[in-house]
Amino acid sequence: METKRTNKDILVKGLKTMGASLAAMFLGPILLHIAFSNQEKPLYIPILIVAIIICALAVYLAFKGLNTILDSMFKKQD
Repeated sequence: METKRTNKDILVKGLKTMGASLAAMFLGPILLHIAFSNQEKPLYIPILIVAIIICALAVYLAFKGLNTILDSMFKKQD
């Protein structure tokens, strides 16, 4: 009978993805705040676009990282 073990390489990859997501979760809202507090500046639109992209990236990386961590624990090893 085979016991299930966590694949540590995939787990570390998932944790790195979650770390990147955490960084984006802070950076995105900070840039959004900067953009909305300086609406009269010429860089308002580019900063706003970059902030929205970083916020969306944070959500995507969070789902991808969590999925990778769960795969490392529960996916069948060949």
